[in-house]
Order: sequence, then C-alpha cells, then structure tokens
Amino acid sequence: MTGLVTDTAMVMAAGLGKRMRPLTSTRPKPMVKVAGKPLIDHALDRLAAAGIRRAVINVHYLPDSLEAHVLARKQPECVISDEREQLLETGGGMVKALPYLPDPFFCLNSDNLWIDGPVDCFRQLSTFWDPEMMDALLLMIGHTGARNYRGKGDFHLDPLGKISRRRSGRIAPFIYTGIQLVSHRLLRDAPDGPFSTNVLWDRAIAEGRLYGTTFTGEWFEVGDPAAVVSTEAVLTRG
Repeated sequence: MTGLVTDTAMVMAAGLGKRMRPLTSTRPKPMVKVAGKPLIDHALDRLAAAGIRRAVINVHYLPDSLEAHVLARKQPECVISDEREQLLETGGGMVKALPYLPDPFFCLNSDNLWIDGPVDCFRQLSTFWDPEMMDALLLMIGHTGARNYRGKGDFHLDPLGKISRRRSGRIAPFIYTGIQLVSHRLLRDAPDGPFSTNVLWDRAIAEGRLYGTTFTGEWFEVGDPAAVVSTEAVLTRG
C-alpha cells in the first residue's frame, strides 16, 4: 500500500441506470460492457493496480449478477453492502457501508473510466490528503480532459484547493470525476435513510473543509449508450 493513505475503497454501484437504457433493461449499469469489459471491472482493475486491497460495493438494481461477478474476483477483495430493500443514494449508501470502511477511505462511482496521468489518481489524492484540514478531497478535472461531458462544470478551487460551488447560470472550471477520499468526519450526524452526498459536501464547504485536487489524465463520463460508443472508440485507439 506504499503511497496510499488507505487500502479500502467504496464503489457506488447501486443506481438504477435509467439514462443507460435500453442497455440496463436486463442488467445493472455496472455490468454494461465498454471495450469488452464491464464498467465495474474497469474500476476494480484500477483499484487492484493501485494496490487497493478491498472494495466495498453497494448493490440494489438487479443485484444478483453483479454480486456474483464481483465476489468471484481475487483482487481486490470485494465486500457487498446490500441495499436491495431500499436504494439509499450516495450519502445514505456510504453511511450504511460505514462498518466496512476505515477512516479515511476512497469512494468512486462505477460508471466513470479514466486514464491516469504521471501519477495514479489514488496516490495523487493520498499525497494531498490532510486529515486536520479536510473532511473530503475530491478529484477534479478541467473541461479539456473530460470526454463525453456536456455540462457547465461543478466547482471552483481557490489557490489552496478549497472548493466552492458553481453559481447558477455560470460556468465553473472544474468537474467532479466521481472519485474522492473521505473522512468519517464527513459522515457525522448524517440523516437517516436515502440522501445525497451533496448534503454533506455543503456542510463541509460552509466549514471550509471540502477540498479538491486537479487530475492530469483523461476522464470519461459514461452515462448513456452514446457515451459507450464514443468511449470505446478512444480506448480501442489506445
């Protein structure tokens, strides 16, 4: 685990995948294949390559095939956080999985792909991590490195990396990649049931404890069937 502050990551894999229909009519979104490999394996292979030994994966929609698939892997070791009875969204999902998660832990979405720059993203987050100052550290990317992305951006960063949100009607220079490093402090006094991580981020922003670091590789948003096609075109070209 050299260079990493934790050997555990949570992979968000419980969503309904509505934007990916019809590909998700019979399979969960993390099992949709891109360049011949399920999305979930792209994420888990990156974790294994970085030296992360354990992945906590939440499941809800058509969970059986996903659960069987990940539990058959040798690396990383996969643990299931079961949300079959109730989809808890991103914040509630982290709270439910908390008994499996050390402090801090990586958290990533299962529907993004990325190509690392000079340093892999998990070591980059570990290098910038300061538990005395941060409740969470988000991996950001500029618009030029974000493929398939058509939004206005998510956040601004000040010179120290402290985060503020994009104002309504404006464009922000940085996009959240879906990858973050999270302290248990972010989850303190969390609401019960389903809720978005945005609730916790807003509190951390108000307290000056939400930070970001900019990614120097390439990142692919894979949210719909068209994005699958365009992502495959880039990956198969190498």
